Amino acid sequence: MALVVAQEAPTSSTMAVPHGPTGVGAARRRMREELLGSGTPEAVVDDAVLILSELLSNAYRHARPIGVSDCVRAAWGRTADGGVSVSVTDGGGPTRPRPSNPSVTARGGRGLSIITSLARDWGVRDDRGGRGRGQGHGHGYGGVTVWAVVAPSEEDAFASSMRFELSELEGLEDL
Repeated sequence: MALVVAQEAPTSSTMAVPHGPTGVGAARRRMREELLGSGTPEAVVDDAVLILSELLSNAYRHARPIGVSDCVRAAWGRTADGGVSVSVTDGGGPTRPRPSNPSVTARGGRGLSIITSLARDWGVRDDRGGRGRGQGHGHGYGGVTVWAVVAPSEEDAFASSMRFELSELEGLEDL
């Protein structure tokens, strides 16, 4: 008799991402695969992946890596309502993340505005506990986590509840 173990996609993940553009693609692919594997609606996954890209890009451009690892930490997870929380923790920088109003011809400065339009909520949390202070880099910036929460649309929430109700009915035909 063979023992079969069902593997489910994780409901949350954390990964070290190299501080620079090379790690963004791998983080996006892993997040997309895990969230779709856990049944997260594709529209929610698309928004969460875009937010992750923006947060990682901002960390690369404006902040330092965590400690001597030359990485930042990306995390994501399913919320109770079927949405997704996303966060990126870096070693901090000289300024605090905040939305800006770039000119039409500016090459950047739109990332947090994009996040504001896609997320139900987002914010910045300072790491006052001393972790992520950039040891070995000779600076005094503390670690910073920027987080966002993507909510499912009403249609996604309805579809999710219908899948649950249908799964509850499966097997009744055997009675």
